[in-house]
Amino acid sequence: MALDVFRGATILAMILVNNPGSWSHIYGPLRHAEWHGWTPTDLVFPFFLFIVGVAIALSVGRRLDDGVRRGTLVRQILRRGLVLFGLGIFLNMFPFVVDFETFQLKSVTTLRIPGVLQRIAICYIVVALITLWLRARTLGYVTVACLGGYWALMTLVPLPGGLAPDLSIPEQNLGASIDRFVLGSHLWSGTRTWDPEGILSTIPALATTLFGVSVGRLLRSSMARGDQVTRLFVRGTLLVIVGYVFDWFFPINKGIWTSSYAVFTAGQAMCALALCIWFVDVCGYRRALRPFIAYGVNPITVFVMSGVVGRLLTTIRVTEGSGKSIALKTWIYEGCYASWITIPKLASLAFALTWVVGWYFVLSWMLRRNLIVKV
Repeated sequence: MALDVFRGATILAMILVNNPGSWSHIYGPLRHAEWHGWTPTDLVFPFFLFIVGVAIALSVGRRLDDGVRRGTLVRQILRRGLVLFGLGIFLNMFPFVVDFETFQLKSVTTLRIPGVLQRIAICYIVVALITLWLRARTLGYVTVACLGGYWALMTLVPLPGGLAPDLSIPEQNLGASIDRFVLGSHLWSGTRTWDPEGILSTIPALATTLFGVSVGRLLRSSMARGDQVTRLFVRGTLLVIVGYVFDWFFPINKGIWTSSYAVFTAGQAMCALALCIWFVDVCGYRRALRPFIAYGVNPITVFVMSGVVGRLLTTIRVTEGSGKSIALKTWIYEGCYASWITIPKLASLAFALTWVVGWYFVLSWMLRRNLIVKV
């Protein structure tokens, strides 16, 4: 239940920051850092990957103990990963048209291939498969190799044409060069020159997931919950410190998922999970955490549903009295929020909070009826 609470708080935050009333009016903590550095919003995605790692250790370990054959688990892991990846491609394609008034179809030649669910799928498959066979100490070596190897690749390897890497420029690093060469026009539409869920930056994202596996194995141990909480707080604090020290050499940066960012956010995630365990298992505060549990048991469901409805609201057009056509979301936001909330950022936040509460009612209804959709 503590993991459900942590997962629910994470996906709730993801839904909140992804659905402002206006992208032009957002409070600073609800924005991603422009490049180097971090904001609370930059913790959301690594937290989710960390949770995936914890869940892998809990589920795989339990099923191996129950006598399930590794071959069966491999098939299930691959199936789940491919479904997740397919859902990510579906969201990138949806609603398949540029505008419902013209019904102009989106071009597959510029369809973005990477994405949030795609990265989760890849990390899930790779980490779950190696967790089946590797011991805890070996997984630790793999984690260090991912972090150190990525640092070396991004800072020491010259770019095509002999150009020196410059991490202060999003397009001038090895990861961006590989993305442009392999993915071509199938990159993030925000730049078309690099992708925040690109190929090379998946390596440190694997390390983020592996940190979660190490915590999941700790939670499966016979250690008392209170002692587990203490150990998680200590480990998390140390990783945060190491992440800040690493930042001197390899800046904390979500866009290219630097090794310092992976270490720093894993430390934050350990402390956050320790807090959830303390509230749920030590103090017994469960009823008050029901909203997070509702989000936590159906995270992929709400992520996909919210994405589908959000894209529909921005694609469907409404014609105003002046004859001007605007997106349905803009029409709702301006009419129901911006028209009477005079502070633009507050109006935008109010829209996002309404979105979160609305989906809570849906998820709470599903939870009461034990409707849990699993990939």
